[in-house]
Amino acid sequence: MDPAERLLDLLIALRHAQGRMTKADIRASVNGYRDAVSEAAFARMFARDKALLRQLGVPILTDVDPVHEDAVGYRLDTAGYSLPEVSFTAAEIGVLSLAATVWQDAHLHGSARRGLTKLRAVAAGAEPDDHLGLALRVQPAETALGPLLDAIAARQAVTFTYRAASTGEEGRRRVQPWRLLSRDRGWYLVGHDVDRDAPRVFRLSRVVGAVRATGPTASFDVPDHDPQALLAAGAGSGVRAVLAVLPERAAALRARAVEERGERDGRDVLVLETDDSAALAGEIASYGAAVLVLDPPELRDSVLHRLRAAAALGEGARG
Repeated sequence: MDPAERLLDLLIALRHAQGRMTKADIRASVNGYRDAVSEAAFARMFARDKALLRQLGVPILTDVDPVHEDAVGYRLDTAGYSLPEVSFTAAEIGVLSLAATVWQDAHLHGSARRGLTKLRAVAAGAEPDDHLGLALRVQPAETALGPLLDAIAARQAVTFTYRAASTGEEGRRRVQPWRLLSRDRGWYLVGHDVDRDAPRVFRLSRVVGAVRATGPTASFDVPDHDPQALLAAGAGSGVRAVLAVLPERAAALRARAVEERGERDGRDVLVLETDDSAALAGEIASYGAAVLVLDPPELRDSVLHRLRAAAALGEGARG
């Protein structure tokens, strides 16, 4: 039989034994040892398995009968093998539940859901729904991240629909992906634009729809390049947004403020910088009336457009 399966059977037998197990007990009850052609072959096989389990951190003790000293047995040190009981404070439960709601993309959703299931088994009240008001402020992982990582590893070209930052127009892009980088709370793809025959930078939040791998693998070599320089050039100078925020609201925006300009009509005036005004508009809109855009007008109009669209959906649902 497979040595790994025999090793697992030996561990299970020792774990559930009422006391110590002699070599005769082990050979009779553990699958694989009965097939040994001789007692010496079994002894060598058992010695290898026992040494491997100890290397893996399983505390196997040798136990000698005080009356019959030639009767050697083996058992697990349960105190050294068992893990302590898992427990969490109320604050820890809240943080873990909230963290699980962030990973809702196709690649990590299953792992996050299984983690919450295990959390509920050891801690009452571990419900992410209790934290939805905060979770709405957390940006999920980009859905294009996984396919692009696979394409970069395989050196395979990709195609996707991309929304231009300057005009908002959508167009098809064919790219040889080189690297993924993070800046200003966003992910960027650095690669070679096949149609434009030049290096380009693409923000993943502007990718519309699915990213599809095209053509053979290992179809290009990544040239020497300075990814940070390309990212700085491709991201542009960005937008300076001036916001009026209610006291003790919008903590995520406050943490990224580059300047504070006092108060205005009972609100704190903050300045943020971003190279993706559309993403910032969506984030600001999620705060509702707690955040007002003072400047630039284009960002204010984008936020109002989102709020009006949400209000129209609400009216349609009531109707």
